[in-house]
Amino acid sequence: MNNTDYKLDTGEILLLSKSLRKIEQNILKQSQEEGTTRVWFQGEEPDFDVFFEFYYDELSWFQFTLRGKSLSWDKRQPGLQTGNTNELCVNDSSFYAATKTIETDTQTDYNFITLVKLIIQTKTEEPVFAQALALFD
Repeated sequence: MNNTDYKLDTGEILLLSKSLRKIEQNILKQSQEEGTTRVWFQGEEPDFDVFFEFYYDELSWFQFTLRGKSLSWDKRQPGLQTGNTNELCVNDSSFYAATKTIETDTQTDYNFITLVKLIIQTKTEEPVFAQALALFD
């Protein structure tokens, strides 16, 4: 997938969606702030992750990364933000998930936003994804 063309067929979108698995809560570093919970889904591809943060069951932060691209939303900052991750860079530190960095795009990547929405739409039977889908309206 390059920076401008994210055309995946329905089968590819479903495969990506079905590969997402919820990571056990005890693996995640939880917030010290009362009422805040984090949920992480990881796909089969090594650079495919979806993170959610909730404040008393209301979505407060969301991040979706796939193939070197990212989409994020924060309740404190209106709008969806796209960017690039360092996950496709070849160096020693990029092999460790905790070292992922994101550089925000100077222009919003609407094609990537559309792809993320298509993937999320296939997971709305799970409440966390249904809440995230509402961000695209």
